[in-house]
Amino acid sequence: MAGTFIVEPERRVPVIAETDVLVVGGGAAGIAAAVAAARQGARAMLVERYGSLGGLATNGLIILLLTLDDGRGRQVVAGLCQELVDRLAARGACLFPPREEWGSPDPALVEKYRRLGLVWGSGPHAVRYSVAYDPEEFKVEADRLVLEAGVDLRFHRWAVGVRKDGGRVTHVIFESKAGREAVACGAVIDATGDADIAVLAGEPVEQELVHPWLWFRTANVDEAAAEASPQRSGYYRTVHPRGYLHPWGAAERIGRAIDPVNPDDLTYAEVECRRLARAELDRLRGKAAGFERAWLAGFAATLGITESRRLVGLHQLVREEMDRHADDVVAVTGHWTKYGAVYEIPWRSLVAQGTANLAAAGRCISVDHRVHHATKEIPACFATGEAAGTGAALALERGCGLAEVDVRALQARLRAAGAWLPGP
Repeated sequence: MAGTFIVEPERRVPVIAETDVLVVGGGAAGIAAAVAAARQGARAMLVERYGSLGGLATNGLIILLLTLDDGRGRQVVAGLCQELVDRLAARGACLFPPREEWGSPDPALVEKYRRLGLVWGSGPHAVRYSVAYDPEEFKVEADRLVLEAGVDLRFHRWAVGVRKDGGRVTHVIFESKAGREAVACGAVIDATGDADIAVLAGEPVEQELVHPWLWFRTANVDEAAAEASPQRSGYYRTVHPRGYLHPWGAAERIGRAIDPVNPDDLTYAEVECRRLARAELDRLRGKAAGFERAWLAGFAATLGITESRRLVGLHQLVREEMDRHADDVVAVTGHWTKYGAVYEIPWRSLVAQGTANLAAAGRCISVDHRVHHATKEIPACFATGEAAGTGAALALERGCGLAEVDVRALQARLRAAGAWLPGP
């Protein structure tokens, strides 16, 4: 029967809500976009397909904020990302180097933070302002952050269509156990990670095949033995005693690259990654000091898909623009494996070409494959989400399309809210 078709009858789709700024996707970018829009006075709605916020930052167990600095000891991601770090710190739910250690080349300090997963890449190394945290605490603080801002939060809905009037999205259609429903909106922010809304709106995208990751955690580890082992590698201490984080995956693990928006490829990867990751636990029990009685504390609930589709927006940020100033910069990020590499992310890289009220945030913004390695990280996603939400609210306030937003006014609002941008 493959290749045949059925015809569905025409149906009426109820419009269940109307909002100013509709954010689709509740990862780091979506959290920041919805909160920023609401704090600017817009009615904001955040729709997430799962039952908790954070995306890869929680359900993906990528529980490292890499990184909030530029590799030279200067913080370049602040704003809502820093606010969430402050909330986690108040709960004793995160670890990070104190400010006076940022940029230090002291080998003892570098090794201390490397063992927490906060130093990556090739040397010579220095201490980075990166953060390890507890994902369950992150979920609760993200809920609080969103709800306290007055965001209308809706879980368990998956975007499956859009309705357009000319060059604007008027409604996004969702499926759930409640059936097919539509939300009317003034502006849309695609924070799906996979550029789902951009595709549904007919915008051009680029796509990559990837080797998936499946991060997991172990518990009941003899921490003293594990830390003393000269063969210690591939796992990092968590914020809790006797627990370790295992960033498992990549090309040498699973047999082939997958299409990360193909459900059959994802099925293959889910099953194969769980099988192989459990085999890695068995190997650790037999060969890694301290892991003899370790047990599996949990696989990530979602595969570590960090690249799939990216919007091709008004401007594609490319590798050659590293360390180059952009007049319309609305977010800045360092590079988690490179020291001193900085990208100024322009507003044009968040804005769609042909849909006047559509912006992207997070890992599906308009950048090339190499720049994506920096902009996909959680702090950068917070920064682009905050910019997208603020910009969308500003556009609706002034009655213009996103491409016509007064960037100077947008930059001023971002700075006033605590975001770090170069310049005054």
